[in-house]
Amino acid sequence: MSGTSEGPSAPAGTASGVPPAPVTERHTTAMDPTVMDPPSTDRPITDPPNTTPTGTDPSVPDTSVPDTSVPDTSVPVPAVTDPAPGGPAPGDPGATDPPPADGGPTASELRDYRAAFNAATLPMGVVDGRGHVVRANEALGGLLGTAAAALAGRQASELLDLASDDRTWHAYREVLLGRRSRFRCTRRLKHPDGRSLWAEITVVPMTGASAAEPARVLLTIADVSDRRELQERLRHLQMHDPVTRLPNRTLFFERLASALETPPYQDDSMPPRQHTRIGLCYLDLDGFKAINDTLGHRTGDRLLAAVAARLTDCAENDASRHPGGSRLVARLGGDEFAILVEDSAGTEELAELARSVLAALQQPFDLAGQRLSVSASIGVVERAAAGTSPTGLMQAADTTLYWAKADGKARWTLFDPERNAHRMTRQSLSSTLRPAVERGEFTLEYQPLVGMADGVVRGVEALVRWNHPQFGVLPPNRFVQIAEEDGSIVQLGRWVLRTACRQARRWQLDHPDEPPLFISVNVAVRQVWDSDLVADVDRILAETGLAPGLLQLELTESAVMGSGGRPLRALQALSDMGVRIAIDDFGTGYSNLAYLSRLPVSVLKLDGAFVKGFRYEDGTHPSPADETIVEAMVQLAHRLGLTVTAECVETAGQAERLRRIGCDTGQGWLYSRAVAPEQIAGLIGSRPLEG
Repeated sequence: MSGTSEGPSAPAGTASGVPPAPVTERHTTAMDPTVMDPPSTDRPITDPPNTTPTGTDPSVPDTSVPDTSVPDTSVPVPAVTDPAPGGPAPGDPGATDPPPADGGPTASELRDYRAAFNAATLPMGVVDGRGHVVRANEALGGLLGTAAAALAGRQASELLDLASDDRTWHAYREVLLGRRSRFRCTRRLKHPDGRSLWAEITVVPMTGASAAEPARVLLTIADVSDRRELQERLRHLQMHDPVTRLPNRTLFFERLASALETPPYQDDSMPPRQHTRIGLCYLDLDGFKAINDTLGHRTGDRLLAAVAARLTDCAENDASRHPGGSRLVARLGGDEFAILVEDSAGTEELAELARSVLAALQQPFDLAGQRLSVSASIGVVERAAAGTSPTGLMQAADTTLYWAKADGKARWTLFDPERNAHRMTRQSLSSTLRPAVERGEFTLEYQPLVGMADGVVRGVEALVRWNHPQFGVLPPNRFVQIAEEDGSIVQLGRWVLRTACRQARRWQLDHPDEPPLFISVNVAVRQVWDSDLVADVDRILAETGLAPGLLQLELTESAVMGSGGRPLRALQALSDMGVRIAIDDFGTGYSNLAYLSRLPVSVLKLDGAFVKGFRYEDGTHPSPADETIVEAMVQLAHRLGLTVTAECVETAGQAERLRRIGCDTGQGWLYSRAVAPEQIAGLIGSRPLEG
């Protein structure tokens, strides 16, 4: 060994003859990653102790040159730098530096930090509270394609694209200001060699700040391109339909939520939100289940893939005609598809898109030698994005699709707020109808049935009204059909029947010297199927004391005609009991006269549409055909032993003509509207009602 070295330039901890790593030698002062600088001295902190002669390797003792820094005595003088038995000699790399008086890092620790920062393969940088790079290691410089020293003073947010969105920029600033303990994000960066990479950027505060040196943060960057690529492949599989290759329901709702989302941190310097309107075409294939059932699921899948391709073409063509907004075609499940239009230009654009979709799908499909035709029903919704939620938009689209199918399929229908309000009202009525019966919200009004020959009130028809707390007084046509659909008509009908019979009996008791009025009550066919109507009538008549002959039950012609089995047996049992059966709205349903000889019917009520043809007043010309039909039906009914009631009698001319034809009773505004029971009591025994 020569016993010589580079002297003070060799860092501690490096053996003689082994050259130090270049990265630990460059930018020793400028690239220090620690917050606190070492104590200021005139010599580098890597200088060997003063006891080492110049030109002597401090790690290997030189026996040819005496050590003049140690007194030549026969008795060694112990010193604080003497090693323990078997330990390193003073000046050796393994020697421990005395701790600083302020408790900070020792010179050896600072050398280690500096060496680790510069030699690290992980790109790192120190950033001050204003976001400027204080120092960077060679790995960061290599990543950004420049020398590490040239990065000093640059804004880290510009170098790493941290200000591209409000959320990331806000979180990054919170860490710089010391109000957040950690921040991590992923960014796509451009490598100097031209390739793109995904980088995971982490920013954490550094400890050890003092008044002389403000707080700083440590920024590290990890290349996560491989992991990101794997995640994207997995996400693509999770977010796309395997049959059509289209985005699936999950991705569609994610995109929809993003399109309607308001940015949480809106910077005044950022441009305002551009997507002001949004549109949606929600479609369902008509008759697709039959194709699956008859031709198999493989053919069905081929058809779905072909439909997806045509929908994609329609969306792309629409985007070329109306540039500026993005289009997303997705399969939501089964044979349901959706086309989302962001930044819609208006309703006309969505209508044009829906028409093009219908035209495209109506063209036959050639699938592996099979030629198939298919149609679709489309619900179209277009509205402002502000104030719209994904749930609300999809509910509107689903409702509109239902309308398109109900209107005949193979068509598109635009969302109508007024129609939807009516639907919502129906739903509200349906959900509250049953409790309303229990709360006593229903009342009965009565319309007189007057003898055409003498004008005397012979009976009354009970008409139910709903005193709704929100919508006011509702007539039967607003809720009876709803009650029939959900089955609550059984409960409501039973209440109407009991209340009407009780009222008829009360009139009879209050006017014992007058002929009793019969009471006519409407009965839905579902009451016959879903309840024991015969038992209900028998029990109510027994409870109220009303004679069976004073009760008349009205069923519509469409409900009675064609009845067989249980309904027919029920009607026959009621007739045998003495209850009168009337066919309401006769002439508007099947009009199968053969049933009149089989059914236990005693009364025909002519629909008001025929009676309107009898008007002579106000210049209205009567309909000879209506008169002929009514006259024939009256004569036929009388020959069968039935009585006839004419509905909707409004004028004296109508009443006179009906009287000459032979109608037995009349009902309408000419005589009286439906009134409260107290007013009916005043008509009993009074003079005849005439127009």
